[in-house]
Amino acid sequence: QVQLAESGGGLVQAGGSLRLSCAASGSIFSVNAMGWYRQGPGKQRDLVAGITSGGTTNYVDSVKGRFTISRDNAKNTVYLQMNSLKPEDTGVYYCNVISGRFRDYWGQGTQVTVSS
Repeated sequence: QVQLAESGGGLVQAGGSLRLSCAASGSIFSVNAMGWYRQGPGKQRDLVAGITSGGTTNYVDSVKGRFTISRDNAKNTVYLQMNSLKPEDTGVYYCNVISGRFRDYWGQGTQVTVSS
């Protein structure tokens, strides 16, 4: 059994910052890629940022220069630092982890609301 514990969401004014964290625990012995997805109101869940086991990162164009994804391999934890937040960043943010055996795991989601 693998658990993903997310934290760090909340309500913030436009221009503000939030930091999301997601820690994987349980029967997960190695981790490949990790990422954050966002599901806005009435929208599908889309990738926001990803990071490979080697540290290579990728971002959706709309967050480049504002968001930074990082990971702590010793703690099986992935972070998303979100700066200069905009109302369109509002949504439920989901952590995604792909294990060393290429199994897919999802967090429960954390709400981020950016007010204008």
